[in-house]
Amino acid sequence: MAVRIQLSRNSVLARLLLHPLARVLVVVALLAGIAGISVFTYYYVKFSRLVERKLRSGPFPSTSMIFAAPRAINVGDAITPEEIAAQLRRCGYSESRTNRMGWYHLRADAIEIFPGPDSYFDEEPGVIKFRDGQVVEIISLRDNTARTQYLLEPELLTNLFDRNREKRRLVRFADLPKVLVDAIISAEDKRFFQHAGFDPLRVIKAAYVDLKERRLQEGASTLSMQLARSFFLDYRRTWRRKAAEVLITLLLEQKLSKEQIFEYYVNQIPLGRHGSFNIHGFGEAAQAYLGKDVRELTLPEAALLAGMVRGPSLYNPYRNPERARQRRNVVLGLMRENGFITEEQYREAIQAPLTLAPPGMESTDAPYFVDLVNEELNRQFQEHDFQSEAYRIYTTLDMDLQRAAAEAVRVGLQEVDERIRRMRRRQPDLPDPQVALVALDPQTGAVKALIGGRNYGVSQLNRALARRQPGSAFKPFVYAAALETAVRGGYPVITPATMINDEPTTFWFDNRPYTPSNYKNEYHGMVTLRDALAKSMNVATVRLAQMIGYDAVEELAERAGMNLRIQATPAIALGAYEVTPLEIAGAYTIFANQGIYSKPYWITLVRDRVGNIIYNHRPVQRPVLDPRVAYLMVNLMEEVLRSGTGASVRTRGFLLPAAGKTGTSHDGWFAGFTTRLIAVVWVGFDDNRELGLEGAHSALPIWVEFMKRAAQLREYRNVKEFEPPDGVVSVEIDPMSGQLATPGCPTRRTEVFISGTEPLEACKLHGGAVQVASWEAAPAASAPPAAEKAPVRRPSKPAAAAPPRAVAAAPPAQPPKEERKGFFRRLLSVFK
Repeated sequence: MAVRIQLSRNSVLARLLLHPLARVLVVVALLAGIAGISVFTYYYVKFSRLVERKLRSGPFPSTSMIFAAPRAINVGDAITPEEIAAQLRRCGYSESRTNRMGWYHLRADAIEIFPGPDSYFDEEPGVIKFRDGQVVEIISLRDNTARTQYLLEPELLTNLFDRNREKRRLVRFADLPKVLVDAIISAEDKRFFQHAGFDPLRVIKAAYVDLKERRLQEGASTLSMQLARSFFLDYRRTWRRKAAEVLITLLLEQKLSKEQIFEYYVNQIPLGRHGSFNIHGFGEAAQAYLGKDVRELTLPEAALLAGMVRGPSLYNPYRNPERARQRRNVVLGLMRENGFITEEQYREAIQAPLTLAPPGMESTDAPYFVDLVNEELNRQFQEHDFQSEAYRIYTTLDMDLQRAAAEAVRVGLQEVDERIRRMRRRQPDLPDPQVALVALDPQTGAVKALIGGRNYGVSQLNRALARRQPGSAFKPFVYAAALETAVRGGYPVITPATMINDEPTTFWFDNRPYTPSNYKNEYHGMVTLRDALAKSMNVATVRLAQMIGYDAVEELAERAGMNLRIQATPAIALGAYEVTPLEIAGAYTIFANQGIYSKPYWITLVRDRVGNIIYNHRPVQRPVLDPRVAYLMVNLMEEVLRSGTGASVRTRGFLLPAAGKTGTSHDGWFAGFTTRLIAVVWVGFDDNRELGLEGAHSALPIWVEFMKRAAQLREYRNVKEFEPPDGVVSVEIDPMSGQLATPGCPTRRTEVFISGTEPLEACKLHGGAVQVASWEAAPAASAPPAAEKAPVRRPSKPAAAAPPRAVAAAPPAQPPKEERKGFFRRLLSVFK
């Protein structure tokens, strides 16, 4: 019976196969199968080659890396081995001896450091020993000799962003903390390490949910599928794109290990926008949102970032903090379900607040500084492509000081914003004021910190490079040019005790009148040079510039590195010609660095992808002021902070030895320095409208906040008093006359002079007489007797002794000139 049934079936099949239509269908089926295999083979080979090429060339764009300055560790520093190890990990070191950047070995009382072939340094290993939380000994393992300082590897500032403004900070799988790995797979693909690229259970669940709820929203993509999509495909939801995604996923699973796939995924996944940049990868996201290295993430922080994958904009912690917190708690719950954390850890983590980096300041990346570096690279190295080649650019930026600058700007702007808020009652259309801060090393010109605006995401305009009128912040260059008369010759010889008339005056230049006014129209009559600068008297300053010649002021400004657009007119004395905050910071080095100009710079070293040095910076310096003149200027600017327009520096709590000058034009300025650091702050509006706040009430508060924070850092804490060079003397004078003080003078003040220019006459206002002991002193205009100890630096262009070209004071406005008395007439005048 069974045999007859089989024959029957065979006979039916045979009859079907003999039917012409059936034959056509069989042929079609065979051809379709062959075509399908051919198409599959074609696309398999195509995508296989695509994947091979992508993996061989590197899956991520090879952009250059920008590094901050090395961090110095000194004997006596209060720091622990664990803190140094954390710093080394942030710089790319690990405990693996195969790490090309370098490795370290942590001991109970010491840490051994071994730079690798990719290190900034010349592979000099060292050991740092500790006792009671302090560094007690540093030994070089190259020759087993003691050192007083050891430089740690420079920290990665950022990868140079590409033309799409995508930022990515590459991390290795070995560098990822376990809490982040657990959080990602809990949120996105909990069976990632078990499946072969596809999760059948997840597919079935997604299909069931979509059918039940009649929508196509439930995702079933694994991490491998997400990686395939983000690497090679767009995000259109079509069957063709989905088929390609499946094929590429199969290829990735064949060619890569699970750890490699995971590493590529955490570096590629888009995680929203921060400021003006598209953030890719968890390494960059940790810096952008949390201000820390990915290796240092805590459990709630890891869950927060992992939760953003599903909707980077929806769960952006800055825009939607409550949604971000709820999504974080969902991820924490999934981690608990998957057994990665305990119930106690879960309850503690969901109670943790969102701890984000300060919004807007982007302090860890220093974006305005990075733009400055990028522009310099494009200008100096046009033959190199820094956006497609993996160069290493080492800079001068001090990361700790940059963070201090960002925090100081944030705190200081709150006071400025409050003042602007009150002004809006009368002027409701006032925008938010902008800010710039530049800090540099006065000895080298190295830029240590730079802020170019209050929010880089809103505006990428770098105000540190914007030209604005510096106002009274320029006045020190007028006074320095005047004091140079003591060493450059000419008449009259100007000293800090020289008396100047501060009364309403019209000055004439090129047959045009110029009538400056003082702040609040307050005038002070005859004043000393010191008081004129301390109180920032405008008329007295213009009169001083006229006395020495406006061209002398222009020449000094140019020698101090300011732009060539400055012109020799009366307006130069009041800072009417535009300069940048960076130029002012560089120009102030002539005061803080004993007369030596140090040109600002921000790139120290550039290496190509194989380590060859293509640029090694050498500081540019030149003598501009005689050291004695520089000291006199520092002493005068100390008075600004002691009794002048900058006195609130002291009342606000910054008490270290310092000097500086306020400035008010359309904007507010403050430029000041210690022996270790120069800082310049500008505050104003982008449209150049009147700020309406003096520098003392706008820029100065930010400067103080910054310098107080800088003083907490070891590199800038050891501030010294400004020491006078040889050839400077001090005598007591009466500030009312500028002459030697007598017992009858109601006020006395110690004044500094270049030796040979101190006053010879006692105060006439209070019964003085010529001091016989001074009769044989060198005349004021003669060369200082200390010239051999402190050589006079003479600029190539001497100051003109004759009155300046085209300068003539209007007769009604000019005070009568005092007749210059000879020696015997001065002697006879005692008896009048």
